[in-house]
Amino acid sequence: MRRHTQIASIAALGLFVLPLASCGSEGGGSEGDALSSGPIEIWYSTNEQEIAWGEQVVEAWNADHPDEEVTAQAIPAGSSSEDVIAASITAGNTPCLVFNTAPAAVPAFQKQGGLVNLSQTFDDAEQVIADRSGAAADGFRSTDGDLYQMPWKTNPFMLYYNKDVFAEAGLDAEDPQLETYDDVLAAAEIIVDSGAADYALYPPATADYTNINFDFYPFFLANSGGTQIIEDDAATFTSEEGLETLEFWQTLYAEGYSSAEAYSGDMWAGPFADGVSAMGVAGPWGKAQFDEKVDFGVVPLPTADGTPADETATFADSKNIGLYSSCANQQTAWDFLKFSTNDENDLALLELTGQFPTRDDAADLAADFLAEEPFFEPFSTAVPLAVDVPAVDGLAEKMQVFRDTWSENVQSGSGDLESAFGAAATTIDGISG
Repeated sequence: MRRHTQIASIAALGLFVLPLASCGSEGGGSEGDALSSGPIEIWYSTNEQEIAWGEQVVEAWNADHPDEEVTAQAIPAGSSSEDVIAASITAGNTPCLVFNTAPAAVPAFQKQGGLVNLSQTFDDAEQVIADRSGAAADGFRSTDGDLYQMPWKTNPFMLYYNKDVFAEAGLDAEDPQLETYDDVLAAAEIIVDSGAADYALYPPATADYTNINFDFYPFFLANSGGTQIIEDDAATFTSEEGLETLEFWQTLYAEGYSSAEAYSGDMWAGPFADGVSAMGVAGPWGKAQFDEKVDFGVVPLPTADGTPADETATFADSKNIGLYSSCANQQTAWDFLKFSTNDENDLALLELTGQFPTRDDAADLAADFLAEEPFFEPFSTAVPLAVDVPAVDGLAEKMQVFRDTWSENVQSGSGDLESAFGAAATTIDGISG
């Protein structure tokens, strides 16, 4: 069974030696240009735990760098972080660093000219990133082979289940038997029929392309052994494994075990945290979202035939760090980026947020933490099996084609899956970057 590994041994990555002062996405500048230092602004996620981490890191940096002060804030409100960042690139007022840059959005941001080419701009970038993230970094390279994002954190998805709901429905709350699609569908029928919960699974129902990462994609990765949704410039979801996953989700909607209506509260965590759905898909960050709201357990994502836990691929849900081209003091931005991803701050990220840094020694770094917090052990085991979105041109547009087809043929509970998604694959394969 083929798998893409997110954390692996350090790859032999080349070291660029030309210090170029880039202000555009292609590197720009000329040999010998000096990069400026001085105050910078950064954005981080609105997640409460990440804000606490960011404030701690910024305070430590500013104490030792009074002439390179970092000003930080959460990403401004908008329909999505990606939309906010894209609009900021267009306006030319992005911060220097965004600690919530989605890999799926990087090709579009790069095409806008919004991202600095790290590989070509900083003479130590390739080595720094290789030393920290190893071969995982190669999964984030753009089509030109360079890195326009710093690998930062990975959040392998697992299936959370509500122990109280399972017990009320007469299911085993300690050994829920959710290894296969048939297992999940059988449990879903019992749960909904018993009234223990309104739904079995309730992922985000809106048409935004990124929501594929909360329903189809994690399950497809598990079922296919880690096949990305696009490989070798071709869509892969019409494979036998892809159609099995599509049929599973179509059945959930057709039988009323999932809802195609947008949730009125937090669309990602709300249905599970509120007890509306019996199961939810989330990374290790789910613990902070669900603690004191739900008595929960976690199991690997199900597959058609039941894959052993130590072989089950999953979605990485990575968020990376982008250095944006409107930044005036790019040297300080790079220096702060390295500071924020050193051993001490990476460990603090894990301890404060429960999210794993994208580094090839994550298990060693986390050893003491895992001994004290055994809940995170399954996620640590899953880190090497976590796969992200492909770094291909036009990814957002391609994912939107899939999502529109999903809305019409899966969430509707009816549709000829092979025909509809075959047509979607043909459309996606014809989209150029």
